[in-house]
Amino acid sequence: MSALRKYPDELGERAIRLAMDARKDPATRPGALRRVAEQLGINPGTLQGWVSQAEIGAGHDQRGRDPAGRAGEENASFAGRTASSARELIKFSV
Repeated sequence: MSALRKYPDELGERAIRLAMDARKDPATRPGALRRVAEQLGINPGTLQGWVSQAEIGAGHDQRGRDPAGRAGEENASFAGRTASSARELIKFSV
């Protein structure tokens, strides 16, 4: 048996859309989630969770960054450190 849901799916989808639009505009970004939640009668923490899940589902982390791009940067940094260490080992072994 599935859990009883407090809010209809349509309300959640609308709230996510409104919140994400409000967060895009720098003028309305501060307090956007709280404001949208109050207007729609939703708990702000619930809306924050929905927006976070929507961003993750869209392929972005919670700060709106693309995790694949970040992983690529980390891999390149690791590869550079590994190559540097290997050069130093070769230098000292000769």
